[in-house]
Amino acid sequence: MSKTQQIVQLLVTCMIDAIAPNIGMSVKNILNRHQCEVQFQNSQTCCGQPAFNAGFIKQARTMARHTIDVFSKTTGPVVIPSGSCTDMIVHQYPEILKHDPIYKTKAEQLSKRTFEFTQFLVDYLKVEDVGAHYTGCAAYHPCCHGLRNLNIKRQPSILLNNTQSLKQVELDCAEECCGFGGLFSINMNKISESMLNKKMSHVIDSGANVLIANDLGCIIHMQGGLRRKGINIKVKHIAEIIDDCN
Repeated sequence: MSKTQQIVQLLVTCMIDAIAPNIGMSVKNILNRHQCEVQFQNSQTCCGQPAFNAGFIKQARTMARHTIDVFSKTTGPVVIPSGSCTDMIVHQYPEILKHDPIYKTKAEQLSKRTFEFTQFLVDYLKVEDVGAHYTGCAAYHPCCHGLRNLNIKRQPSILLNNTQSLKQVELDCAEECCGFGGLFSINMNKISESMLNKKMSHVIDSGANVLIANDLGCIIHMQGGLRRKGINIKVKHIAEIIDDCN
């Protein structure tokens, strides 16, 4: 490792690890190109967000303590290609462990060194142009946790604006939820379906041939909605878009 390299811990999320590892590889590629040594802790597991959202706080605390134990042994920022998992560590860990005499301070320390992927690039590394080139007509959907809890809005916009050959179109009601919400899409499936259909109508009307987001759960939810309608619009993670430097 050269003196100019920044050690970065990649918390890849369980969904990306199990369903779309190519997103994790894109994140690694981009960070490597910007003088980061990306380290991956094999002992990392789910951050506990699904349990937390379902009301299983005791189980969420157990998973939070494990994640804290894993990353407390490491150095450098923790980077996550997901706004929802980032929010879990940044905001929910300190809250659910605030009465734990051992883990309260550890949770606060991990919170301060944890960043969503685009947030890390733009705000921490001060990188606004990664040299990306992507030919397509794109609309961007800001996922709820990143937008509302982490204020992730300008960072993806900056990175996409600096992507050569990418034509961007406005998405009506872009900041409205796609209807995923984890268990919400199962427990409240009729409401979720209605929200998804509204979002898909706006996507189709935009004229985009690719929809970009930064949370895999939302990406899968929206891709499924488009596929069921027989609409050939790809839904991609922003890391996949800006990793294309050809």
